[in-house]
Amino acid sequence: MNFKNTIKGDFTGGLTAAIIALPMALAFGLQCNPDHPEIGLYTAIFLAIIASIVAGTKTLISDPTGPMTIIAAGVIASAGGAESGLATIIVSFALAGIFQILFGIIKVAQYVKYISYPVLSGFMGGIGIIIILFQWNSFFGDPPRKEIFDILGHLPDPIIHHHWSAIILGISTLGLIYIIPLISKKLPAGLIALVVGTIISFFLDPNWGKDWEFETIGYIPNNLPTFKMEIFNFDWSNLSIAIVSGLTLAGLGTIDTLLTSVVADNLTKTKHNGNRELIGQGLGNFITALFGGIPGAGSTTGTVANINSNGTTNLSGIFKGIFLLIVLLGLGQFLDVVPKPVLSALLISVGIGIIDFKGMKRLLSLKNSDSLVLLLVISLTIFANLLVAVGVGMVLSSFFFMQRMGEIVDQQSKQGNISDMEKKLKIPESIKDRIFEYELDGPLFYGFSDQFKEQAEAIVGKDAVIINMSSVPYIDASGIYVLEEVIQHFKHKKIEVVLVGVKDHIFKQFEELKVIPKTLPEEKAYNSVRSGLKYLKYQLENPS
Repeated sequence: MNFKNTIKGDFTGGLTAAIIALPMALAFGLQCNPDHPEIGLYTAIFLAIIASIVAGTKTLISDPTGPMTIIAAGVIASAGGAESGLATIIVSFALAGIFQILFGIIKVAQYVKYISYPVLSGFMGGIGIIIILFQWNSFFGDPPRKEIFDILGHLPDPIIHHHWSAIILGISTLGLIYIIPLISKKLPAGLIALVVGTIISFFLDPNWGKDWEFETIGYIPNNLPTFKMEIFNFDWSNLSIAIVSGLTLAGLGTIDTLLTSVVADNLTKTKHNGNRELIGQGLGNFITALFGGIPGAGSTTGTVANINSNGTTNLSGIFKGIFLLIVLLGLGQFLDVVPKPVLSALLISVGIGIIDFKGMKRLLSLKNSDSLVLLLVISLTIFANLLVAVGVGMVLSSFFFMQRMGEIVDQQSKQGNISDMEKKLKIPESIKDRIFEYELDGPLFYGFSDQFKEQAEAIVGKDAVIINMSSVPYIDASGIYVLEEVIQHFKHKKIEVVLVGVKDHIFKQFEELKVIPKTLPEEKAYNSVRSGLKYLKYQLENPS
């Protein structure tokens, strides 16, 4: 690809992404630390540039994101605040970056696809609800509350003790965010809403009374952040807390980023390198943490805007970071007049956008195990934490999947007298009623092993059994163990047993684990039913 042909598109793509990122970065920074909203800008600058240099996904734009901000804000609160717990916060955020680098090295990217849709939809819905709840008070001009139960317990209070200025600013901002795209999707709705909301605030006079007072984000330094020496004051007794927080952030950042990479692939018809991207994200989050920023991830909004503005290479992400750096150094001192209710409205729109309304409606209408997983993950995300929510959701999804697979294999597996096969095979009258055929259809795994054992042990009045495994693509340790038990059961009952249709890779497993020849001699394992029948005919007609 010619550099001269792409740089113009990368320039416009980076500029568009920067315009979109500016208000969101300030809003997410404010949510983590009301006294220093610029930390969101630091992330939008450092993470974007570093991740784009490594570039596992060429068009990906990295920013603070809603899900990452919620977890980061929780880490800051649990550490005792941004001032007293700064060392623990920095180490937690830095560890998140290190863990992401490790995830990339051990190639975790390939496993994210195994997270079920109800789990993804549930935790995104839970995060969206959390974002809205945490901005509820600020939207109405009340001091923010830090605990979910505290917010829910006093949900009507901000409405009762409303501030007209905050309501006007919040509703105006939300209105613009949703109206502007109806006029033109090319217009940066977030930035326009930020600017217009700030202008409206100039005409709202706090002298009109207490109900008209509102807060602004305050002073923002217009210089580069410095290395946070506080990291060297870390209390090692807090290491376990930092590790758990780092793992949670790394896990969420991994999912958030790789999903955005898939979106970029679909739009550009390219293929991303997920593990390389994780290394870039990890390095970016590690360095960002050392300079006081918050963790971030791949941003779907910024990435789509970049691609739609003709960004095609990793230069677009680098340009985006440089543009925001110029804004910070040149305009930082003028951003202090932005009202907090305006940023709260921006965050509420993000929370609404994160919630998967369409998917959740569809899943709930099913009224099955997927609906249960969805509701449980939403609840755990809101009232416990994301790591627990995803962990429990994945375990339950796996359990329900295995249960369903076991039922399907049970339904599809056929059993009966060998006489059922007479149309296909010429079977001697002398043996056809003495042989029982059990045809397995599907994987023989722990979700079906108990049913298989019960059905096999229920076979009576036969002199031989054929276990047909030609439709078994996979067998796990539980399946192998129960198969051995079944064979031993038949031996004890003096029933001849043969295996037929065993696939090569499964036969190799049997050899490695000594199932063959220790439990079943090799001469009793055949490629076809016909061969197995030939052996049984000889054995039954010529008893020793």
